[in-house]
Amino acid sequence: MTDATLPSHRADTTTYAILLSISLCHMLNDVMQSLLAAIYPMLKDEFTLDFWQIGLLTFCFQVTASLLQPVVGIVTDRKSLPYSLPVGMGSTMFGLVLLSSAQSYPMLILGAAMIGVGSAVFHPEASRVARSASGGKFGLAQSVFQVGGNFGSAAGPLLAAFVVVPFGRGSVGWFALMALTGMLILTLISRWHVQAQAAARKRPAKPAPQLERRKVVLALTILVTLIFSKHVYMASMGSYYTFFLIDRFGLSTEESQQMLFLFLAAAAFGTVIGGPVGDRIGRRTVIWVSILGVLPFTLLLPYASLFWTGVLSVIIGVILASAFPAIVVFGQELLPGRVGMVAGLFFGLAFGIGGIGAAALGVLADIEGISFVFGLCAFLPALGVLTVLLPSRRDMLG
Repeated sequence: MTDATLPSHRADTTTYAILLSISLCHMLNDVMQSLLAAIYPMLKDEFTLDFWQIGLLTFCFQVTASLLQPVVGIVTDRKSLPYSLPVGMGSTMFGLVLLSSAQSYPMLILGAAMIGVGSAVFHPEASRVARSASGGKFGLAQSVFQVGGNFGSAAGPLLAAFVVVPFGRGSVGWFALMALTGMLILTLISRWHVQAQAAARKRPAKPAPQLERRKVVLALTILVTLIFSKHVYMASMGSYYTFFLIDRFGLSTEESQQMLFLFLAAAAFGTVIGGPVGDRIGRRTVIWVSILGVLPFTLLLPYASLFWTGVLSVIIGVILASAFPAIVVFGQELLPGRVGMVAGLFFGLAFGIGGIGAAALGVLADIEGISFVFGLCAFLPALGVLTVLLPSRRDMLG
């Protein structure tokens, strides 16, 4: 896209060129982020790390993003900063360079934190761009945006297996070229967003239905609890699934990373489904099925054979991942006019809860073993029963 070819903005039209572009940048962003977890086995051997130190790397990355994302969202709700998008990608690039060249564990921590800063800047504003380009199809737009990140997360382990493992940790720095590409695309997207915001200011604002304050607080509390359930489980898979497979089935690092790719690719597919289905049948229904519906499969996974472990992980990935686009849009509908704050809060909570969960699960794995961790996490989706307390679609429409 050049200035001459930037798509025009209409409130009632879904701007697919922008949605696909921001999704592509989300993919590039999350490919780079996922390399951190994907090279954990390599870092563990090279730096002689314990599981708690692996968990601390995830903690520093995700909690950095968690603390900053709501702040970024609140600030950009008040004063738009569209050109912050390429700046955030630059921070991620710097973190990658540190990871590829670090000679000590503290430098690895700093690299992980810089990637977290990149996420904090990217996600709230990118989510706002997706909503602006949605043409009213908010769930679809959120799914298209998020699926790029899921594909990026899924590709990370494969790239680690076929690039980083054969060529060494220094090859992580090669992925800085992805960041440069992303920064160029995001600069063009930022120009479009400036135009879209100018057009939006000329249109009369539509009054949005408001729930009672206590109902909004209750609903947000439930959504946060569901994010806890989903993302602690996802943290167990993202950070420790490879170790679980190596421990239980004796797989090689490359084989375990390929299994992790299957799970993450399934999660990407689930993300595609969640948003559009939520637009049609209601986000509350999608959340209900996604969280509680995955429980039987998570309970079976720690005891399955290798083949059925792969099958179950795919089913879990598809069902569980479909919840997050619906949760984000549900929250934005609860608090109209606070798109950035809600996106920053929920993405930030996802990162922070995942980071704290990864650190805690790492300590628990050192004490009780990795199989115990997966047996315990299997019960987390039971919290999905709280979805029954969320306001119905009728209540949301007033």
